Amino acid sequence: MKSSWPGDVEMESNVIVSGDEAKGAAGKPIENVIFDFGNVLVDWEPQAALLPRYSKELTDKFLDNDNSGFCDISDAMDMGGTKAEAIAAMREQYGEPWTSMFEYYLENFLDSLVGTVEGMRVMVNDLKAAGIGVWGLSNWSADLFPPAKEVYPILSSLDDAVISGFVKLRKPHCDIFKFALKRFDIPSDTALFVDDKGMNIVGSNSAGIRGVKFTDACNLRKLLKGQGIVIPGIIG
Repeated sequence: MKSSWPGDVEMESNVIVSGDEAKGAAGKPIENVIFDFGNVLVDWEPQAALLPRYSKELTDKFLDNDNSGFCDISDAMDMGGTKAEAIAAMREQYGEPWTSMFEYYLENFLDSLVGTVEGMRVMVNDLKAAGIGVWGLSNWSADLFPPAKEVYPILSSLDDAVISGFVKLRKPHCDIFKFALKRFDIPSDTALFVDDKGMNIVGSNSAGIRGVKFTDACNLRKLLKGQGIVIPGIIG
């Protein structure tokens, strides 16, 4: 979702952030790029799944975590909770109409994925052609990820990926970044993490991984070229 998420932090976009344990990685060659999925590789707009059935006013209220707990319960799913557990928690904590809306959202989840982020399929392919390792690290429910992977080939095009719902770890916590480094068998100071939330860049830094807050493929391409990665630039 492109609005604020509970716990997110303000951060400048399209610049490499090397704080905390990542300070020693500043300026080193980037040999691996680790991508978040939602709103980095695939556009996620939960309102798109809801608006065919619910008014914009009610949808906006539902997506406000203070009203429905939508973000908190989504986070619990991303930590390994099932759809049934999430619906039960919504019913117990928030009641109606939020529970019915959440059930409808889950049933129509694929409608919330509105396309591959413009330019990112080519970006991934260009990085692979340049010999850069391309990896995924995403907060995503184990129940909801498999159908998305079937529809969006970009999610299967990476060298490997860690999905929070399967490993029961979640960004922005340091442990999932360390898990990913071990799984991918890459040193932290060779990697750059790309995410649309500042809090997750802070999390990557805590594990020694530089990060960049993503806005679009064009700015990311310029940044990576500026770091010496041999990929085509923007023409004109």
